[in-house]
Amino acid sequence: MAMQLEDLDWKCKDGTRMYAFVCQPELVENRDSGTSGIKGVIGIVHGMGEHTGRYKHVAERFTNAGYAVLLFDHRGHGLTQGLKGHTPDYESLLEGIDLLLAEAERRFPGVPRLLFGHSMGGNVTLNYVIRRKPQLAGALVTGPWLKLAFDPPKLQVAIGTVLERIKPTYMNNRPLRPENLTSHPDMIQSIREDKMRHGFISARFFFGVVRAGRYALQHAAEAKVPLYVMHGGEDFVTSIAASREFVTRAGDVCRFMEWPALRHELHNERVWEEVVDRMLEWFDERVDAVVPV
Repeated sequence: MAMQLEDLDWKCKDGTRMYAFVCQPELVENRDSGTSGIKGVIGIVHGMGEHTGRYKHVAERFTNAGYAVLLFDHRGHGLTQGLKGHTPDYESLLEGIDLLLAEAERRFPGVPRLLFGHSMGGNVTLNYVIRRKPQLAGALVTGPWLKLAFDPPKLQVAIGTVLERIKPTYMNNRPLRPENLTSHPDMIQSIREDKMRHGFISARFFFGVVRAGRYALQHAAEAKVPLYVMHGGEDFVTSIAASREFVTRAGDVCRFMEWPALRHELHNERVWEEVVDRMLEWFDERVDAVVPV
């Protein structure tokens, strides 16, 4: 099934222009024709250093299954305005989902809404669910950045905490190691050739996400939206132990699945189609569970 794509131009509260796009099955001809045939709307929240373009193959599979999909480039990423790798504050990251859900309701009123967040986007998605308490059919995250899978050098962290106060835009350029993200040779090559992907992260961005990871773990029991956490068994980037801890604290509202031998980007791994199909199975369950208003 072919899909229709449309670029979007959102404006943040401080005037920053945020790039986004929507894709949907061709069976919905235009906005005025209603939402017949659309199962639900899935909002994709990407990870650190990447952009919406890296999720087009996932979006296509979602639309082929009958979903509309909304994606946006975070502050400091992709085609969104602003300093690369920087966000004014953590709240500005949550604002991206505010805009996404508002767009979903405007274009597809009454249709079940779901979120899929990866890595840093998983951190933002879980915090959004806990803090904003939105009306969602469900939220799924992969390899969420609740804690890193490694300990950054203590001296570097100490210096960074000072710099966050006196120069929040201070930038660290992390080396990009595609082989830590996926074992799929084609995806590794794609990452290496991606000119929009970057390793920059400012002091404000880094410590904001670190604090938000701790907050999500401490307040996991406050999540009311159905959740599904997936994590690769050989993730060298984010902590699978932290994901397990979150699931335990969240309780019955949260489901967990480990993918043994897979790395950080499950949706870009050698069995990515199987991963995405498992996501769709859960999304279908959540949409079917929504009681019509």
